[in-house]
Amino acid sequence: MPESPEVEALARFLADEASGREIRGVDVLEFRTVKTRSTPPASITGRTIAGARRHGKHVELVLDEASLVVSLGRHGWMRWLAAEPDSGPAAPAEDAAPALATFELSGNRDLEVTDAGGWVSLGLFVVGDAGEVPAIAKLGPDPADPAFTRDQFDAALGRRRKQIKAILQEQESLAGIGNAYSDEILHLARVSPVTHASALDEGEADRVFHAMLTTVRGAIDAQLGVPIDQLKARKVASMRVHGRAGEACPVCGDTIRDLTFSGTSAQYCPTCQNGGVPL
Repeated sequence: MPESPEVEALARFLADEASGREIRGVDVLEFRTVKTRSTPPASITGRTIAGARRHGKHVELVLDEASLVVSLGRHGWMRWLAAEPDSGPAAPAEDAAPALATFELSGNRDLEVTDAGGWVSLGLFVVGDAGEVPAIAKLGPDPADPAFTRDQFDAALGRRRKQIKAILQEQESLAGIGNAYSDEILHLARVSPVTHASALDEGEADRVFHAMLTTVRGAIDAQLGVPIDQLKARKVASMRVHGRAGEACPVCGDTIRDLTFSGTSAQYCPTCQNGGVPL
């Protein structure tokens, strides 16, 4: 699932590369992606892209009049291609994620939105303001925002009897974090993923707060400038515990374990995060 570091890098790439380009044509191949029926993607043909920005895990292409919001969902992403095969980046490989919609841009560029999942999770919204997208309207504060505060973090946790991993991934509480970075945050903080927020002592809450800022902001810095077709692979390679079940913990050498609970999964180190006891 794309999370804030990769989506931030994607949005900044689009702000640099797509700004000033006119949308010359729109081809929607999967109509289940269209979430605003009265303003379909075809309605932005002829508009000029003025910029791009991120909202949690969503990308907004700011147009001269209106915005195109892409909700990346679980397996969504974008491809930036040369319209003419010999004039720029190579066409996607045959086994690449299928394009669900293509936006033909001036300057011989195509922007494709893709989804690699077995079911369509990607959504396209044409709106006057990004806040009209329900998921964006409900977003909580974003830890990547320089203005994010400890008070906002404490308010998100409260004294809730809910597992800390679930709260980190709850977009209405904290925007932009998903399954992978929540595992990384809790490993760095040395906190079990099943610990309830209400059970965290002051030191543990402090460690989670600082680990969250370090992990999210550090990952954004690491991803900026990486070609967008390599961002997902770079994310996977950077993980210490997420997706590493069966491997040695890079901190203590214990075996990283996998845990499935409450409809989600986590990878964690028993020694670093649970006193040496497997969950």
